[in-house]
Amino acid sequence: MTKILIGLTSHGDLGGVRSTGYYLPEAAHPWRVFTDAGYTVEFASVAGGEPPVDGVDLSDQVQKDFTEQVSLKETPRFGDLDPSGYDAVLFAGGHGAMWDFPSDPGLAAFARELYERGGVVAAVCHGPAALAGLTLSDGTPLVAGRRIAAFTDSEESAAGLTEVVPFLLQSRLEELGAKHSGAADWQPHVVTDGRLVTGQNPASSTGVAEAVVAVLKK
Repeated sequence: MTKILIGLTSHGDLGGVRSTGYYLPEAAHPWRVFTDAGYTVEFASVAGGEPPVDGVDLSDQVQKDFTEQVSLKETPRFGDLDPSGYDAVLFAGGHGAMWDFPSDPGLAAFARELYERGGVVAAVCHGPAALAGLTLSDGTPLVAGRRIAAFTDSEESAAGLTEVVPFLLQSRLEELGAKHSGAADWQPHVVTDGRLVTGQNPASSTGVAEAVVAVLKK
């Protein structure tokens, strides 16, 4: 049975401005797509345990279902998992990911091994911060020369957080050699480049998951 991991940040402080964490719809909507497609979905976080959450809107039935059906009180750390047991990983966003995704060796090792043995690596919104620290076995950044989407510098400016986040995600990925493309602020935008699937913002969450399913079915 195909198993998909959804990766979550464990960082809950938005640079002293307010609390943050993983963005609930960016976990919930892919969870719905994957489970509806018949896949087993599991979750992991950088530090393990219960990750901090942001962006909760229980008027969204999918988020409501997620909170009622999924327990995240005891998530494993990425470094505790065997990548050979999974066919894909999707890194959900939320601003917290900007602090702990790029520097977690367990995350990088998990995603590298999964990708190099033929799995799908996906990320949405600030989730591509995971790609900022992800190199292949030969030392090349995974994103080098690859077409991607991520939370844009324009969106970060619109959110008023350009001076708060530790780096600008679009700019950092471009510095690593990524070929970034973006839609207008807050519009859905998904890019598939082989087994790398990325999306720009929360509105792209469902589309990213659908694109992962399409790659897995090939």
